[in-house]
Amino acid sequence: MNRQADTARERDVTATHARRYSRAGAIVPGVGVGVGVAARRALGDALALVALPLVLGAALLPAAFAGGGTRRWFGGRGESVRADAQAAKDAAAAAFYELDTAQRDLRISIETITAVDSSPRARKAVDDFAALGRRIDEVSNDYITAVDAHDLDRDDLDASVASRARGELTKAKDDLVRVKGELDRFEQSLGPLLSTAETQLARLAPAVERARQALLAASTALDSVRASGMRADDLAARLAALGPELTRLNQGAGAHGVPETLERADRVLREAEGVRAEAERLPERAAEIDRRLVSLRTRAQALTTRAGTVDPVLSELRRRFAAACWQDLQQVPDQALANVRQAEDKLKEAGAARDEQRWADATSRLSTVRALLNSTDEAVSAAGDRLQRLNAVAKDPQQEIQRTRFAIRDAQRLAMSGRNTPDPRHARPLDDAVARLERAIATLEGRHPDYWHFLTETEEVRQAVARVVAQIREERGHGA
Repeated sequence: MNRQADTARERDVTATHARRYSRAGAIVPGVGVGVGVAARRALGDALALVALPLVLGAALLPAAFAGGGTRRWFGGRGESVRADAQAAKDAAAAAFYELDTAQRDLRISIETITAVDSSPRARKAVDDFAALGRRIDEVSNDYITAVDAHDLDRDDLDASVASRARGELTKAKDDLVRVKGELDRFEQSLGPLLSTAETQLARLAPAVERARQALLAASTALDSVRASGMRADDLAARLAALGPELTRLNQGAGAHGVPETLERADRVLREAEGVRAEAERLPERAAEIDRRLVSLRTRAQALTTRAGTVDPVLSELRRRFAAACWQDLQQVPDQALANVRQAEDKLKEAGAARDEQRWADATSRLSTVRALLNSTDEAVSAAGDRLQRLNAVAKDPQQEIQRTRFAIRDAQRLAMSGRNTPDPRHARPLDDAVARLERAIATLEGRHPDYWHFLTETEEVRQAVARVVAQIREERGHGA
């Protein structure tokens, strides 16, 4: 083998690849991270081929000295200096290869991060990597210049030239090793960012697939419901609105970005599952609306009958009790009938909406009917309850009085429990309750007592006493 020719080719290939590597590896818009990895691996194979002559050259160097050749050999110190320079050159080439390999591997990590993360921290990592790349270019250029400047295989190589070459190549190697250390430290700092990015990339394909499957399930459920005779137009419109989102999902993260694609997949999944669930529940919902229509119609008819009993109740209240006891009930009969008529109108609207399969409208009308009938039921019941309570207190007011006095005494015992004197915050409202009860009892004197006022007063007294009891228990509970 012609050592001089091989070494010249080795230098040319090394320099050519070094210049290319400094520009290689930039991510191409629209190309996924996987393509970048393949490109890096191809470049790694190329570097392995470039490094092979270096290793072989180093291995064959003793054989070249021992086996003759056409070149003129010098012995002694000159040949030793030449060998040292060649060793420095080999060491620099190895350092260059290690630095380039580390840079290419780290570029894959940066591409992974930028494909997923656009945060300020990620942008700073990109800027820092670019700055490191510029320093790598500088030391790589210095290395290439040092290699190109010295032909260590020349027969007439001077010892001083070989010594200078050794110094320059050793410096180039040291610079390459130093920058490689900076690159390693930078790679370690990327750990959290890279971990997060890889996690998101690992989520990407399953998330997109789940969204597609959810859309398919929603479409199947909708077809089944329609086959049973239900139109489900609103659900069909919601499902159709997801069509463009599916198109964007199929275009991939390379076109729309990883975070955006993950967010879109999650949104499509939620909305598609909502459509599927509502479609599957639609027959049950229709049956429920039918049951409610029947039940509320029956209830409206019953309330119409009950509203007719309010007038006799009011007549007895007017005859037996003071006006203050029944004046607030005067409008109950008319209001009850008006509410029932309005409820019946809403029931007709709900039935029409059910027939037209406007499920939301039907449900809304039925809710209105229920509210109207509830308020009517309360008003009609209030008239009968009023008469019953007034009859009871007119017959025996002592029962209401004793009930209220018992509540007050019970609260007073609690306030004095464990104390010689009550807390003014508790004693004052309880004293007020006693005075208020006595005033309410005094209203029962006379020819036409206002029993309703008496009942409302005693009820409010008991409520005030209950608040004091709750306050005492809360304070003692905190103290314990």
